[in-house]
Amino acid sequence: MTFIPSYIKLYESGELKERAEKALEILKACTSCPRDCKVDRFNNEYGFCLSGYLPIVSSYTPHFGEEPVLSGTRGAGNIFFGNCNLRCIYCQNYEISQNWKVERKHEVTHERLAEIMLRLQEIGCHNIGLVSPTHFSATILKSIYIAASKGLRLPIIYNTNGYDSVEVLKLYEGIVDIYLPDFKYGNDEYAKKYSCVDNYFEKTKAAIKEMFRQVGDELKYNGDVVVRGLIIRHLVLPNYLAETEKVFKFIAEELSPNVHISLMSQYYPTNKAHKEILLNRTLRQSEYEKALELLDKYGLHNGWIQEMESYNNYRPHFSYDRENPFLN
Repeated sequence: MTFIPSYIKLYESGELKERAEKALEILKACTSCPRDCKVDRFNNEYGFCLSGYLPIVSSYTPHFGEEPVLSGTRGAGNIFFGNCNLRCIYCQNYEISQNWKVERKHEVTHERLAEIMLRLQEIGCHNIGLVSPTHFSATILKSIYIAASKGLRLPIIYNTNGYDSVEVLKLYEGIVDIYLPDFKYGNDEYAKKYSCVDNYFEKTKAAIKEMFRQVGDELKYNGDVVVRGLIIRHLVLPNYLAETEKVFKFIAEELSPNVHISLMSQYYPTNKAHKEILLNRTLRQSEYEKALELLDKYGLHNGWIQEMESYNNYRPHFSYDRENPFLN
């Protein structure tokens, strides 16, 4: 049976358009994320994310590096948004997340973003992956509405760093079918030091609780590809700086032990990580094994793990994606 994304019903009822219009109002005193900068992005004032009214699309491509159940055989249709509401000193996407003067040149209209979604559908991608959408969450909805009106029928993945506004996530209920948040830290001190963010643990717990409320702990499939559900990613950091146990304890006790976890070993010292002695190396086998033991301790048996050598395989090439004539 053909899968019908949740947003189709909202489009047909007119509610998708209403949600998109309501979301844009948020930009007039921006509370798109928990930083609550309250700048007028509608008129291109800039807060922490250094982003204005229009979305910035750094690249878009069929992507085969996601979890196998998302990439499938034809790739996830990933759209990488420029800039970010965090400043992770080890960010593997720092070329686009922390290079705002360059990325501003890649602003696109809502209509163009809708065209990109439709192009990814046309070339056969399994889904639309919104990668780092948080700071554009209030403006992306308009493009989803336009794309739906022109025939978009793919499930939407909300692939986020986890530092999201519950208010905005509620606007996405029934629009996003697959939530793919990072849960970076169980420790606010490390989050502040390494990602320049306050109250990350509490704010991310609240956001992921809302995602869980919307889609639950069960993954739904169309063939071998997931079309609805929640997958929480956790990147293991050197020297146990992610406080993995606190993250897993929260998931098991406040969400469900059935939630799917994607445990990542792909850390490598990039961006500014070489300046921090505790982050200036790849993982040790013992550190990753400790995280695996914690999965068992908290009964988190659904999901995926990476090989220790994975840090060699997850290095993005955004210049290639921008210039790929297959996509344009």
